[in-house]
Amino acid sequence: MKKLSLEELNRMDVAAFKKAEKSPMALVLDNIRSLNNIGSIFRTADAFRVAHIYLCGITAQPPHRDIQKTALGATESVDWSYVENTQQAVDNLRNEGYQILALEQTDGSIMLDEYQPVRGLKHAIVLGNEVKGVQQKIIDLADACIEIPQYGTKHSFNVTVSAGIMLWDIFLKLK
Repeated sequence: MKKLSLEELNRMDVAAFKKAEKSPMALVLDNIRSLNNIGSIFRTADAFRVAHIYLCGITAQPPHRDIQKTALGATESVDWSYVENTQQAVDNLRNEGYQILALEQTDGSIMLDEYQPVRGLKHAIVLGNEVKGVQQKIIDLADACIEIPQYGTKHSFNVTVSAGIMLWDIFLKLK
C-alpha cells in the first residue's frame, strides 16, 4: 500500500462542493463554547456534505482564527448561519420539514445503533454545550433524543466525536 497524495485524493473544490447534492442533514450547535470544537464540527460536516450548520446562542461564528485552525477551510464550503435563539432555529427547521433529533442522554433516548432514520425526511441534529448538553427546552421540542452507547467509565464523548459518530451512522443508514 502507498499513502495517497492530496492530488490523488481527487477532492472537489469549494465551488464544486457548493453545487454538489447535500445529505439530508443539518446541524444545530446549541451554545458550543469551544472554538476548536466548532471548527472540527465544520470539518466533519464538510466530509458528510451536511446541508447547513446553525450556530446558536454563545456559539462563535467564523471567521475566527481558532475556528479556522480546526475547520481547515470548511467554513467556506459548508453553508451556515447564526440564529441567536436555539428554539427559533429548531422551529424554523421543523417548518422546513426537518425531523428534530437531539443528541442527548435522556430517560427516553433511542440508542444510535437502534435508531432508523426515515428515508425521504430531512434530519436536524442538535448538539449541546460541552458541559450542560442540549437545553431541556430544546429536548422538549425534539422528535427524538438519540444516545450513543458507551461501555467505559466516562458518561460522555467530546461534542466533536459525538457529531462524527452520529453523522457517520445516519449517513450510512440513509445511503
